Amino acid sequence: MLRGRTVVVGVSGGIAAYKACELVRWLQQEGASTVVVMTAAAAEFVTPLTFETLSGNPVVRSLWGSQKPDLDLPEGAARKRRGRVEHIDLAEAADAVVIAPATADLMARLVHGEAPDALTALVLASRAPLVICPAMDAEMWRHPATRRNLTELRRRGATIVGPESGALASGLEGPGRLAAIERIGAAVAGVLARRGSLEGVKVLVSAGRTEEALDPVRVLTNRSSGRMGCALAEVARDRGAKVTLVAGPMDVEPPGGVEWVSVSTAAEMETALTRAASTADVIVMAAAVADYRPARQSRGKIERRQGGISLALSPNPDVLAGLARRRRPGQLLVGFALETTPGVARARSKLADKGVDLMVLNSPKAGLGGDTNQVTLVEPRSARRLPVMSKHQVADAVYERVLALRAKGRGAPRATSPRRGKRS
Repeated sequence: MLRGRTVVVGVSGGIAAYKACELVRWLQQEGASTVVVMTAAAAEFVTPLTFETLSGNPVVRSLWGSQKPDLDLPEGAARKRRGRVEHIDLAEAADAVVIAPATADLMARLVHGEAPDALTALVLASRAPLVICPAMDAEMWRHPATRRNLTELRRRGATIVGPESGALASGLEGPGRLAAIERIGAAVAGVLARRGSLEGVKVLVSAGRTEEALDPVRVLTNRSSGRMGCALAEVARDRGAKVTLVAGPMDVEPPGGVEWVSVSTAAEMETALTRAASTADVIVMAAAVADYRPARQSRGKIERRQGGISLALSPNPDVLAGLARRRRPGQLLVGFALETTPGVARARSKLADKGVDLMVLNSPKAGLGGDTNQVTLVEPRSARRLPVMSKHQVADAVYERVLALRAKGRGAPRATSPRRGKRS
């Protein structure tokens, strides 16, 4: 898995910096090309010459570029390098970035998007998967600020490895030791395995909410933030897929590196999804589409009246069921079902009625609007409830199941009833 891959090893200024030497050697033995990027504080613990000798590459220490010979990278990675800005070229060439050790200070800077040195600037510029290996004194690790920063980095999709408990450099005992090298290496291999798992696959994701106009200034909508759909689009992109994101209004910006189609109403979403679905291999319907729209839209602003008003509603089309009826051979469909009560039976009924392959059950309490979610992956004969996790982790779990279903040949449409589109 590591052979021919470019792994950037970031080293920050902690006593565990010496263990990064072992990590570089381990990565080299597994066939990876490694480049070390050090902070100024890291160089107080280990000399750059040590890492240059172990990696066979110049150590990147400055935003202003090095005077050393060009980096020795695999042919594919070398083609990505333009030779103009060293840390940006390396950010583009990296297949994975692992920071070991990651100090409390470095994690705080990553959370806030600060880039005063080559390592933080590279992380900010790279779309490669990020593995963070914290190492620090026990009380620094337990501090609420560190815990919040860790939660935020995990929410953004970083893989956190460690720390472990044991004897610390301060002479104290407790959590804060850098994780074992084999454990860190396994995490790097894991993110690289996921990174290329959807290579060449066209993934269509819907996200956000729809808005149905009541008058020129008011709409009927819901509380969906779009975070789950954006996480699904990001994770698919990072796994190598070509991603189209059809999104209604959201509370977050759409991710870069995907084709983004902006819509507002359920009808607009249906049109955009139907068009994009013709070439998609996998469709993930995470958008919260309004079930109803006002039967009549007022041309002018509705004025306040004594006694209130009555509002007539008309049903919107079932977008997911329509995609299932029209899907092409081999196409795999994933739906999301939000229920206010324990609803595995309800989700399984929706799975059959709509004719999809996998239904992701969640609840407004666990996932609506927040950064975490708790879902159950529902299929005709199984239901697997996952723990509370970040939405990026949920997206990873969904795609792992998608890959398993594709490997089994699932996704080809079955015979359907002309009335409801049920599976036979």
